[in-house]
Amino acid sequence: MKRIHSFIALLFISFFTHAQNTKPFVIPELREWKGSAGNFTISPKTIIVADASAKKVAQQFAADYKTMFRKTLQVKLGKEMKGGIYFTIDPAVLKEKGGEAYQVEIGEGVKVSANSAKGLYWATRTLLQMAEQSASFPKGKITDYPEYPLRGFMLDAGRKYFSMDFLKATVRLMSYYKMNTFQVHLNDNGFHKYHDFDWNKTQAAFRLESATYPGLAAKDGHYKKAEFRQLQLDALKQGVAIVPEIDAPAHTLAFAHYMPELGSGKYGMDHLDLFNPQTYTFMDGLFKEYLQGPDPVFVNEYVHIGTDEYSNKDSVVVEKFREFTDRYIRYVESFGKKAAVWGALTHARGKTPVKVKDVLMYCWYNGYAEPRDMISKGYDVVSVPDGFLYIVPAAGYYYDYLNIKSLYENWTPAVIGKEVFDEKHPQIRGGMFAVWNDHPGNGISYQDVYHRMFPAMQTLAVKMWVGKNTTVDFKGFNNQRTALSEAPGLNLLGRPAKAAKGVVFELKNPVQGRPLAQSLTDIGYNYRVHFDVMANDNPKGTLLFSSDHSKFYLSDPREGRLGFSRDGYDYRFNYTLPQGVKQHLTIEGTNEYTALFVNGKSVDSLKIITHPDDVKRKDKRQWVQTLVFPLKTAGKFTGTLHNLKVEFL
Repeated sequence: MKRIHSFIALLFISFFTHAQNTKPFVIPELREWKGSAGNFTISPKTIIVADASAKKVAQQFAADYKTMFRKTLQVKLGKEMKGGIYFTIDPAVLKEKGGEAYQVEIGEGVKVSANSAKGLYWATRTLLQMAEQSASFPKGKITDYPEYPLRGFMLDAGRKYFSMDFLKATVRLMSYYKMNTFQVHLNDNGFHKYHDFDWNKTQAAFRLESATYPGLAAKDGHYKKAEFRQLQLDALKQGVAIVPEIDAPAHTLAFAHYMPELGSGKYGMDHLDLFNPQTYTFMDGLFKEYLQGPDPVFVNEYVHIGTDEYSNKDSVVVEKFREFTDRYIRYVESFGKKAAVWGALTHARGKTPVKVKDVLMYCWYNGYAEPRDMISKGYDVVSVPDGFLYIVPAAGYYYDYLNIKSLYENWTPAVIGKEVFDEKHPQIRGGMFAVWNDHPGNGISYQDVYHRMFPAMQTLAVKMWVGKNTTVDFKGFNNQRTALSEAPGLNLLGRPAKAAKGVVFELKNPVQGRPLAQSLTDIGYNYRVHFDVMANDNPKGTLLFSSDHSKFYLSDPREGRLGFSRDGYDYRFNYTLPQGVKQHLTIEGTNEYTALFVNGKSVDSLKIITHPDDVKRKDKRQWVQTLVFPLKTAGKFTGTLHNLKVEFL
């Protein structure tokens, strides 16, 4: 009898154990999960119910759900109901965990609660990611909150222009992964060694419209004040605070191009002359334009004032640099904002006091600012160690792509260079990774930059939200992360649904002059596009395919060869289509090359090579010749295009 009872007990324990749902995979990983048995499935009859305070978040969830799954869920105000999804803001929910905390209880219905709209919004990102992976939610209870309050990304728009649409896409990507701080680096310049050591020829840009200094904003691309302000307001609705950065007193060649007397003859024209009173008049006027008034251009709490990499050749200039830093910390504060700075006070060690209280310091290189010293002085810091978190595309130094395996397994914001602090150190506000476009004009596209951002964003979202508390190993994380989308309605990577490999679609009939597969307007790396084409006489500039991001030419505008353009760059293959002859073409694209095959034979491959302008220089940039292939529309031309087949490899 004892054996029978033992057997029944073991059977019960086994059944009970297996009945408990395992923790859902989302990014960032959930902090706490208590599984129960069974599933909740969203059906066409499922109703979203919200209390008045949660209405906007519930409506946004319904809109995003429709965008992602093409299913409409009714939203109404009311109380929790059986079988529904209920949203509520309750100040008492997880109050001790901060304003980004939330709770999701999944049973016969779903109850989503938080102590703030932001926490409730983060809960919707979790639910959408779960819905991407399964039509049914495992029953259980989620309790989620971040380890670090600041989880960020910085984009260098000074050396490379990114459209407003790209900035909006970046906000959406960050929001989907609960990354809450987006720093936009608004001014910078290239290295004059690539421009014959001539400052006048060296690329430099300031990317924001200025009425105070008409003509200062870069002619190759800048943002209107009104649209930049609106970007910040829209980002806040998605849980993302934008930190604008005006970098000074180094990296300021754009200001010297505009007003040459501002440049330093001693330290370089990309340094402001700190001994010239006009420098301060200019900088005062520039900051004031974006900070003054009841509705300033810079909306959020923090403004980044730069302060990195100025010369420290002599003590006099060091003291002047420290004075400049302190002055503009206080100047920004005079408009009701707080200042963020790049760590430089070890590099610029001196006697002139620099304000500490309420200043946020970015520790990026310990030789410039020793983090322990900065913390001991009282600074709150952001962990941005360049040796771990700097991407410089196609430059040959720092990272082209971050080492996400090493970061996932070893890094948290408590690791700043070689210094390792206690987790959740009260003065370490969080972390940030950065994309620096040090080599302007190197052919890199914004989609190439985004291709580098995406895996880093997913990985670091985990490490900044949960710190060391990951329970999924890197292999499991890396296998599952690619199944998640970028954000509702966003696909700059050009991935097919679920990143499924194989034939994406085929069109046998003639396709020229009409839209193609509207669900996928571009195909991203790695791909092959096959088609049969017979061309008659066509003028230069005739298109075969196009999208909002790029154009692929039957006859490129310059030389009449097969070629493509994207992001302001033009490329051509060493091949011209013969007239009146049917050809089978294959275009193969990766993040390293774009190759052309004709009738099954390799004809040309446009690879990453030495920049044509730098062949004879000692210092060389790379020239990137990649293409995310456009598939929104087939062009009109004299001839035929049949048997289009698109493969994702």
